[in-house]
Amino acid sequence: MKKVHLSLKILFNVILILSLVLNIFLILQKVELLKLDELQSKEDKLDVNAIEEYVWIATMTSHEMYVEHDQKALKQFGKEKGIKVTIEGPKQYDIPGQILAIEQAIKRKPAGIMVLGMEKSLIPAVNKAVEAGIPTITVDADLPESKRLAHVGSNWFDIGVKQGEAMAKLIGGKGKVAMLGIGGADNMQEGFKGFKSVLSNYSDIIVLGEFDDMSDVDEAYRITKELLTQHLDIAGIAGFDSNSGPGIGKAIKEMDMVGKVKVTSVDMQPQHVQLLKEGVIHKLIGQKRELFTYYGAQLLYDINHSNINITPQDEMNNITSIPEMIYTGLVEIDKNNVDKIFESTD
Repeated sequence: MKKVHLSLKILFNVILILSLVLNIFLILQKVELLKLDELQSKEDKLDVNAIEEYVWIATMTSHEMYVEHDQKALKQFGKEKGIKVTIEGPKQYDIPGQILAIEQAIKRKPAGIMVLGMEKSLIPAVNKAVEAGIPTITVDADLPESKRLAHVGSNWFDIGVKQGEAMAKLIGGKGKVAMLGIGGADNMQEGFKGFKSVLSNYSDIIVLGEFDDMSDVDEAYRITKELLTQHLDIAGIAGFDSNSGPGIGKAIKEMDMVGKVKVTSVDMQPQHVQLLKEGVIHKLIGQKRELFTYYGAQLLYDINHSNINITPQDEMNNITSIPEMIYTGLVEIDKNNVDKIFESTD
């Protein structure tokens, strides 16, 4: 009887051990399956090879500034990474056309979208892209109220501050000044605010207002001629879009006011630089356009390719593994450094 009892006890222990081993095996198998699922998920995310596409969507896409700087940098990035980069959006300033371009891009489910967020009306389209699972950021001009994952670009308030500081110095802290730019563009509004924040400290400086040149050289020219005619004692004019400076300069030269009216402007295209060398423009605030476009593409690429995790549940909690804000800085140019900056390397 004792032998039977012992045998049963041994059998029970053997069964218990086998059960524990089986449970351990099942647990390990489950862990391996979870790892495989995670690996497959990463592979699915990374397996974009030849069809991996990043889309840059703007308005005025044929503008020389965008073609020579932003688009050039984007194409360089695409070549380096071996990916497809696409440039989309209307050739003229057309926000509804830009919205349509975003909506059309969403249908293709690209690996990432960069949007130049000029106006708040773009927010629903940007949100739609994010909600569709497409990594979407803004470059150059931001839409902070949207669901965009990050922004890379210039600090437009700072652009205004630097123009304001330069203008106050150029006109000796007194006189009438005006601002030209795109009236509906949120980044321009930030620039105007920065400009006025400086000049508000000068009781003898009168700001005539903000004038919408619609980023059109001819309109900037027309507005400037009107200002020069109606305000014979105007001391300075500041330009906030890429076409403001050339339009202002054309009117200043035509009305023989070179040197008499001080001019500051954003951007450093060849025509801006030439006007500065001629003494028509006195200060340029240049943007690092290549840099913020290249960095923007890199952020989108990193979202798809980086294995960095901030927390165990990043995706569930909308935590991204990229910086949410990158300001790329500005380049200040005047008669003292223009030749050195643009010295030929030939």
